[in-house]
Amino acid sequence: MKPVLFGVALALLVSACATTTSPTGRRQMVGGVSQAELDQLGAQAFNETKQKEKISSDGRQNGYVQCVVNALVAQLPPQYRGVRWETAVFVDNEPNAFALPGGKVGVNTGIFTVARNQDQLAAVIGHEIGHVISRHHDERMTRQINAQTGLAVAGLLAGAAGGEGAANTVNQFGGATAQAVFLLPGSRVQENEADVVGQRLMAEAGFDPGQAVNLWQNMMAASGGRSPQWLSTHPDPANRIRELQRDAPALAGVYQQAQAAGRRPKCG
Repeated sequence: MKPVLFGVALALLVSACATTTSPTGRRQMVGGVSQAELDQLGAQAFNETKQKEKISSDGRQNGYVQCVVNALVAQLPPQYRGVRWETAVFVDNEPNAFALPGGKVGVNTGIFTVARNQDQLAAVIGHEIGHVISRHHDERMTRQINAQTGLAVAGLLAGAAGGEGAANTVNQFGGATAQAVFLLPGSRVQENEADVVGQRLMAEAGFDPGQAVNLWQNMMAASGGRSPQWLSTHPDPANRIRELQRDAPALAGVYQQAQAAGRRPKCG
């Protein structure tokens, strides 16, 4: 029976997964877990981070981040725009940020040393939200599930197919997996894609897309020309800056249209 159960579980996984197209036209495999499960895992990882890290009580910083997030979220597709997005500012000198399924955004206070205006902060947060709307967490989770072998995976999939739902999946994966899959950097392909999606998103929200270039230049200058820990698995910084510079002129019209439509964020 064990091989049969495993085969059934794998068949269920394959049938649940789907090939889709990302916002940039890239083919990707998703659907290893449901959106409800992804949202629960995102909330779990976010809550665990809030428990482990010191949260800033600075009202100005929190309001600043929330203002930028609100402006970006207003331009998202309906399924993401309708989510109540929650933000947290962590007291940590490492310039870092993340966004998770379910509408969670975390920003370290260290980001303010390199994101020196609202447009540059929007470049950071837009990039991170770009991961969410490009379904990168779903893609990474699906890839991880596909890589798993053994009866533990069979049990997990059979249980999920039996209707135990999101809570059971979260329970099976546990916080450590949620942290690993959701909070570690994505692949270079995903990081490049999040740059493209995030830069367009910031332009649509009325932030200057050219400031994405300045942001990454500041990031590299702050690290003495070396890639900081946050960027260790990201694309080569020089290539990244060149690509952002290449795309900025094409987004100038999008930015100007947003401004003309009254989308002129005043976050700080």
